[in-house]
Amino acid sequence: MPALASHRRPRTRVRSTIPVGLTSAALASVTLLSAQSAMAAPAPKPSIEEVQKRVDDLYRQAGTATQKYNRAKEATDEQKARVDALLDDVAERTEKLNDARRTLGNYAAAQYRTGGLAPTATFFLADDPQSFFDQTHLMDRMAERQQQAVTEFRTQQAKASKQRAEAVESLETLTESQAELRTSKQNVRTKLTEARTLLSKLTAEEKARLAELEREKEAEAKRKAAELAEKQAAARKEAEQKAKESAGSGGTETGSGSGSGTGTGTGTGSSASTKAEKVLAFARAQIGKPYVWGATGPSSYDCSGLTQAAWKAAGVDLPRTTWDQVNVGTRVATADLQPGDLVFFYDDISHVGIYKGDGMMIHAPKPGANVREESIYYMPIYGSVRPA
Repeated sequence: MPALASHRRPRTRVRSTIPVGLTSAALASVTLLSAQSAMAAPAPKPSIEEVQKRVDDLYRQAGTATQKYNRAKEATDEQKARVDALLDDVAERTEKLNDARRTLGNYAAAQYRTGGLAPTATFFLADDPQSFFDQTHLMDRMAERQQQAVTEFRTQQAKASKQRAEAVESLETLTESQAELRTSKQNVRTKLTEARTLLSKLTAEEKARLAELEREKEAEAKRKAAELAEKQAAARKEAEQKAKESAGSGGTETGSGSGSGTGTGTGTGSSASTKAEKVLAFARAQIGKPYVWGATGPSSYDCSGLTQAAWKAAGVDLPRTTWDQVNVGTRVATADLQPGDLVFFYDDISHVGIYKGDGMMIHAPKPGANVREESIYYMPIYGSVRPA
């Protein structure tokens, strides 16, 4: 029987017409081109407006860190003074304790010489006088002066122990305050360095554009200040007119009463006005001095250092930080601002200036700038207070 032919079709091998070496080279080229494309597409450069916003934000953050530094420094200084006082007290108390111990030793020695004490008791006395005199039968044999000496020893010992414990606790608190101080100082430096780095990368053309934006910002702030000045002038004029009308209608009938009331009101107003004049006179004298974070004068200031020093010149002690100064005195609306009032800025209350009238203030702005006059609308207003 003849063999049957196979019905399966023979396999045909298709050979690639692209050389293996060429394929590898092509893949390598694609990979290289992809990598070059990725490297050739850097992040887009921020606009000048974005740079301005970022720099302003960094300065604000530095201002916040400065207030944290001021608070930590104040706490550190106060804690250090407390620790020093406690250590002095401990030293004094230790001396009193030693005096009491010497007195007990003298009594013990005297009683031993007269045969009143056993050698074993004397041994205990040398190491711990209190444990020796705690023995009831010995206390009964003591004279009144000896018992007073024991009582004094116990008192001094207890006080010395308590003061040592307080000193240790205060030292721990001081260490924490010093650590916070270092952290705040580093945060300020970090923010300022970042802002300077951003500005240093600008071209001459970009710096010119940034300066133009600053001028536009200042012009808008001055325009708003002029509007406020106009409204305040109108309000004063209206108040003066009402006062004249009131005086004209009731002056004849109640001359005595009006005179007394006017005198009291004028006195109070005069006192406040005098303080405000002293505050502003001091602030004006500081114009041109550099802003230095953490500084309280007399050669340089930060914002709250200036306001604190200015009001101190008027006899009013303000706290060190903006966060504490904002809680002193009476809150006032922006429309009701008077010279000498403090105006605070930003939601985190990280900046403060002294209102001088007509919508303007005197303040220590930021690192790289000097104390100067500027519109209160240059920064977003948080609120205002009248310290006194």
